[in-house]
Amino acid sequence: MQRILIKNGLIVTMNKDREILKADILIEDNKIKEIKENIIVEADEVIDAEGKVVLPGFIQTHIHLTQTLFRGQADDLELLDWLKKKIWPLEGGHTEESNYISAKLGIAELIKCGTTSIIDMETVHHTDSAFEAIYETGFRAVAGKCMMDYGSEVPKTLMENAEDSIKESLRLLKKWHGKAGRIQYAFNPRFAVSCTEDLLLKVRDLAKEYDVLVHTHASENRGEIEFVEMDRGMRNILYLHKLGLTGEKVVLAHCIWLDDEEMKILADTGTKIAHCPSSNLKLASGIAKIPELLDMGANVSIGADGAPCNNNLDIFIEMRTAALIQKARLLSPTVMPAMKVLEMATINGAKAMCMEDKLGSIEEGKLADIIILNLNKLHNMPTEEVDIISQIVYSAKAEDVDTTIVDGKILMKDRKLLTIDENSLKEDVNRIIKKQVSLI
Repeated sequence: MQRILIKNGLIVTMNKDREILKADILIEDNKIKEIKENIIVEADEVIDAEGKVVLPGFIQTHIHLTQTLFRGQADDLELLDWLKKKIWPLEGGHTEESNYISAKLGIAELIKCGTTSIIDMETVHHTDSAFEAIYETGFRAVAGKCMMDYGSEVPKTLMENAEDSIKESLRLLKKWHGKAGRIQYAFNPRFAVSCTEDLLLKVRDLAKEYDVLVHTHASENRGEIEFVEMDRGMRNILYLHKLGLTGEKVVLAHCIWLDDEEMKILADTGTKIAHCPSSNLKLASGIAKIPELLDMGANVSIGADGAPCNNNLDIFIEMRTAALIQKARLLSPTVMPAMKVLEMATINGAKAMCMEDKLGSIEEGKLADIIILNLNKLHNMPTEEVDIISQIVYSAKAEDVDTTIVDGKILMKDRKLLTIDENSLKEDVNRIIKKQVSLI
């Protein structure tokens, strides 16, 4: 039995009462065993968190690890041009090695910003290599291959038929779902624009049969909405709902261009919404009506999306941006308070993963996905007589994350990655991107 003892930290629990405690945390193997003052026990590792803040690890619910390698390769484009001219050809050029390195780069960045869990959409091919990176680094993820069997402008390197797409998805599911207790599989049809109805219906049925998530994009861009209306005869969310692709085990990224009926459908069905504010701004897609969706009872969480449309995976930037854009959009400083945003990045993310009983808060019996922040930095000063939640959302930065623990294992301590060689990773990334860009 492995024990980690975190001493003297200020714990932002995110439990149902949103308690903030000065206490110790005892981790046994991969779970939180005890939370109380002055725990005295022999431990394999003792971490002194005096003067630091202890939080549940952040959960990002829409990420493309497969795209991290393409940061800076597709700037200043709107969504459909961004996909067709740059991202699809780059994804289509992936090899097992390049997808592995791309995933590892993304995971390294996520660990360093305190993200401990993600919902990830890979590309069409070489998904095993991304799972290998997730497994080897000790990270937690719900992930799956991207599914694309429709569209006149999809590169041949990405186009597949529905039968082959389903077959490969099932192979990956059977190999990786439940691996190490940290990895889950999700079906990932890219979006209605690049999927036949036959594929979407098969995904619906198989997700129910295997009791796994469906993760897809929806209503991100006005051009996308217009295409789906023309091609399928109705608006995007209405179409997905008609097919049975709404509900508590469906995660829809973006959901910007919704009418009142679609918003009500998402709230009433318990469909999970992944809000990606920086990506939506950079691609000029729009600003989602997040406060309205939350007021209707919808579960909204946060994701950075992919590195080429952001261009980072930093949850602190996403939290701050999520709050600020709504205040400006609705001309109300109180419309997205800091606590609501922090909930989106923690417990709401756990709900999106259908793991709120195990993740998203620091409570006895839950999985030990925990981060420690050192806010004793100039950009956070003063640290006395301030609201700690506001400080985390509005002034803290990724560089303030001191320690990251996933499943009871320390993945970063004192800002040093313990399961990834950062220097060799940088060398691999620069070597491989030269090859990738030369192929398109």
